[in-house]
Amino acid sequence: MSVPAPAELLAVVEQSPAFAAAHDRSGWVNLFSDDGSVEDPVGSRRHTGHAAIGRFYDTFIGPRDIVFHRDLDIVAGSTVLRSLTLQVGMGGGVTMEIPAYLRYVVVESTGEPKIAELQAFWELPAMVWQFASNGIAALGPGLRLTRALLTNQNPVGALGFAAGARRPGARQRAALNTLTTALTRGDELAVRRILGRGVAVNLGDDTAVSADGIGALLRGATWTKHIAAGRYIAVAVRTDTARGVLIAEFGAGAQVVGLRYFTPS
Repeated sequence: MSVPAPAELLAVVEQSPAFAAAHDRSGWVNLFSDDGSVEDPVGSRRHTGHAAIGRFYDTFIGPRDIVFHRDLDIVAGSTVLRSLTLQVGMGGGVTMEIPAYLRYVVVESTGEPKIAELQAFWELPAMVWQFASNGIAALGPGLRLTRALLTNQNPVGALGFAAGARRPGARQRAALNTLTTALTRGDELAVRRILGRGVAVNLGDDTAVSADGIGALLRGATWTKHIAAGRYIAVAVRTDTARGVLIAEFGAGAQVVGLRYFTPS
């Protein structure tokens, strides 16, 4: 599969909120390649293929009014990374504000660009807490969501969604804070010690860079909007010359096993 041009990538990605706002099920599902997948939130069970993606739509998108408040779009190779806040109308007067990063991989499929992979980085526990804080007003929307989960995803799928509550904890956050501090200060020795040998460090998904190289790019950076989901913590980055998103992957314990930095080229 070939990689579409950046303008094509952005055009495909922009159709996703448009079809969602229009409640166009067929249009939204057909944005994906035949073997495309949705992992929403990251850490939950993936939905692969049009049939599964259609059931995902019926459960989470079709019944909601969703507005995308975009902050930053980054194109890196075949990937678009979008930083945004999702405004989700749950019904019954309940509206959620969900900080998120969306990662889209777009490929040429059957002669046109299609989404091969969608990952949504947002924190399920924080969303549940925000939802519950609506009190009695959340009861009706909560019952409808539970019914849709069990009907469209079955109990196994509902448990698969609940698995999205797992995320890096205090030890991993502390490890990332140590790493970002070293990157900000230009402490190359500390960065190499923290990352160790064999850790994949990339610009975007695929372009390898050394630990010293990533340190040079992030020297003096400031860090905001930390989102922990699945095995990952994603952080917004601002330097004197650019904005971006750093995604750290954790293995056993608090060890960083992968690092990707997305920034406009």
